[in-house]
Amino acid sequence: MSAADRIAKALFGFYAAAFFVYLFAPLAIMSAATFNASRFPTITPWQGATLQWFDALWADAGMWEALWTSLVVAFFVVLVVLPIGTAAALVLTSLHARARSFMYAVMVSPLLTPGVVIGISTLVLWRQLGVGGGVFLIVVAQASFIICYVMLMVAARLQRFDRTQEEAAIGLGATRFMVFRRVILPFLRPALFAAGFLAVLQSIENYNTTLFVRGFDTPLTVYIATKVRTGLTPAVNALALIMIAVTIAGAVVYEIVRRRSRGGT
Repeated sequence: MSAADRIAKALFGFYAAAFFVYLFAPLAIMSAATFNASRFPTITPWQGATLQWFDALWADAGMWEALWTSLVVAFFVVLVVLPIGTAAALVLTSLHARARSFMYAVMVSPLLTPGVVIGISTLVLWRQLGVGGGVFLIVVAQASFIICYVMLMVAARLQRFDRTQEEAAIGLGATRFMVFRRVILPFLRPALFAAGFLAVLQSIENYNTTLFVRGFDTPLTVYIATKVRTGLTPAVNALALIMIAVTIAGAVVYEIVRRRSRGGT
């Protein structure tokens, strides 16, 4: 190996290490603060190890109610964005090049719109129709831009779809619905699963849009932002640590199932 190759390899290793430190160091510090006896979410000064913030989290009824609200919103957001985003991806990939470019720009435009603008415009529109803020409006506002993520992920998957399978199924007498249900949908299943998971994360973490359309309902992000102003305790860190653990466990289980199913086939 030449000197230039060794230098390039060393630089790449340094960059990779710095990237992972940058990515995971905040999570590690936040997790460590969960076990600090200090009433502030910090690791300095360290005042002794404790599990009291898990008890505080369990006793915080407001936080659990906010988490439940966020989960309900995320559930309905997924129900809305998956079929609409999939339909949009199917339409987009079936268009000619010029029409596809135009429709692509139109469909991804909500991603380029600030969340504040989406929230205010959604609130103003639905108030004219007599609908106030609440879970319904949160779902509508969030879905308006989360649909774009689903569309992009499904469209990327569709680009690798072999259209001859569709033509062969139709040639054998299958209807369009049967082709979609038995050929296209199974092919899209990994993308739909990933898109649904991303939709849940985008819904739960959204703040700017949700703040303007929440009405009297308080999702988790709004609740935490309020606690920042009134006094944040490491109970929030405890909830975040639990969510990280659940996410990692889910990812591990999914990977095990995926590898086993692939090995079985």
